[in-house]
Amino acid sequence: MTTTENRSGVDRIAGAPISWGVCEVPGWGYQLTPERVLAEMREVGLSATEFGPDGFLPADPQEMAAVLSAHHLTAVGGFVPVVLYRPDHDPVPDIERLIPGFVAAQGTTMVLSADSGLDGYDSRPELDAQGWTTLLTNLDRVTALAAGHGIKAVLHPHVGTMVENPHDVQRVLEGSTISLCLDTGHLLIGGTDPAELTRQAPERIAHTHLKDVDDSIAAKVRSGRLTYTEAVRDGMYRPLGTGDVNVESILKTLRENDYQGWYVLEQDTILIEEPVGEGPVRDVRTSADYVRSLLG
Repeated sequence: MTTTENRSGVDRIAGAPISWGVCEVPGWGYQLTPERVLAEMREVGLSATEFGPDGFLPADPQEMAAVLSAHHLTAVGGFVPVVLYRPDHDPVPDIERLIPGFVAAQGTTMVLSADSGLDGYDSRPELDAQGWTTLLTNLDRVTALAAGHGIKAVLHPHVGTMVENPHDVQRVLEGSTISLCLDTGHLLIGGTDPAELTRQAPERIAHTHLKDVDDSIAAKVRSGRLTYTEAVRDGMYRPLGTGDVNVESILKTLRENDYQGWYVLEQDTILIEEPVGEGPVRDVRTSADYVRSLLG
């Protein structure tokens, strides 16, 4: 399977369809075509992409590989929302169904989110003690299952999921063995300083989603004055280097600790209609150039 080991940091900069507004949430916004998104990824020099939501890339792994190859891209793996906290729901069959596709497409990273079971990311239930025990146990079960097929499972703390805020993140670090997806934006929005977490637990970080955030808008999400979706629409996510995330410090700490994972550029975007002019690729180019300047 494809590996990121022994590749330079610059060669491990990847894209994600959400930067072009392509998202799994129903009614999220105007969805651009895979042809445009993949062509623009390659145009700005990205080497790989996450899968995106169901239906964005072909479901058949060989067809997916052919589409990516046509754009000179490889597969990183993908974002997998899964319900992990309910005692009456076993997530293992859900993961088992996905693994053959990951293996065939050579996607080595399974980015799990602890899905709330609700649509979207604007609210979530509160976990009781039994819910936490179930979630943490399932994280270790899924980690072992994926590892048996050469896939690295990582947990993505994410606004509107069961692992969102600093307390949630610490419970995962202390109560399970799963590695983390360091999503610098979702962590900050949820109240965790991503630079401090990187310093605290660099050995647990196996995948990185690089986001930048306007923290004045994020504060409105934390206080309940805006929903997550409203904040994204209002421009909460910014090109890397133009917001309030200390991206330079985070990358420095990762490199000092011999981080070997991907650097996935993500600027969650909602499009109202077909963009006029360059559209989202302009911000992606800004972010890519900024990260290259720090990794080069």
